[in-house]
Amino acid sequence: MSATERHAAEQPAAGSTVDTTQVVGMPIAITDYERTLDWIDSCIETGAREYLCVAPVHLVMLAAEDPEVMIAVNGAGMIVPDGQPLVWALHSLGAEGASRVYGPDLMAAACERGARSGTKMYLYGGKNDGALVQLTLNLRRRYPGLEIVGGYSPPYRPLEVHEEEEVAADINSSGADIVWVGTGQPKQEIWMANMRDRLEAPVLVGVGAAFDFHAGLVQQAPTSVQEAGLEWAWRLSKEPGRLWHRYLRYNPLFVREFARQWAENRRSRSPAGGPASR
Repeated sequence: MSATERHAAEQPAAGSTVDTTQVVGMPIAITDYERTLDWIDSCIETGAREYLCVAPVHLVMLAAEDPEVMIAVNGAGMIVPDGQPLVWALHSLGAEGASRVYGPDLMAAACERGARSGTKMYLYGGKNDGALVQLTLNLRRRYPGLEIVGGYSPPYRPLEVHEEEEVAADINSSGADIVWVGTGQPKQEIWMANMRDRLEAPVLVGVGAAFDFHAGLVQQAPTSVQEAGLEWAWRLSKEPGRLWHRYLRYNPLFVREFARQWAENRRSRSPAGGPASR
């Protein structure tokens, strides 16, 4: 059994402390920013060893295709809807209380709250050391008093065993309460699942592109574009070479698979032998 599978098996069922709704096989939390931040604070207060995944359509469909990704993501203590299409999907399934919890905004809100409460944060990710330094400077400038107690920008290749041990030792010695992980999906989810039992920090949070956005390396989509569910088109226009495969493959797949789930859900709720109510 891999470390990923072992952690998932030892964890209580994903979403055991929050209400969830299944979307294409993934238990998405019915939450908002405030409740998500409270969940993170609860992990810190209790010393629980948890990790949180932010799920856009891309991650949901990767998990549907790859069992390793599904095990890693479903082993998280909370999976939040990072993409607006997931929020619409939740609403259509009756989860009216669901709101978008966008990774970059979650990180910003946690830093704002953490600067007041003294939460210690570690940054794992970034395109390179320079980008990680810029991210650290930007966050400290925006949130005076924020305690960033360490950081590491890993190489793009898999870490050697001794490098993993050094990283774990560095994170543990830092006394971090939160480890922000920004190495891209699904790499960061698999890393969190594999490293969770080796790290003393109460909570790990995978936020992907948030590192690039907050470092000022990539421009975020305007709020109106995000609310329209078209952030994917905005990002595709900015990075077509890197993102075309992600969006042009996985977005149609999600529409197909969720339409199938929605239809099955509708049939199961209709009177036996009769048509679904209109």
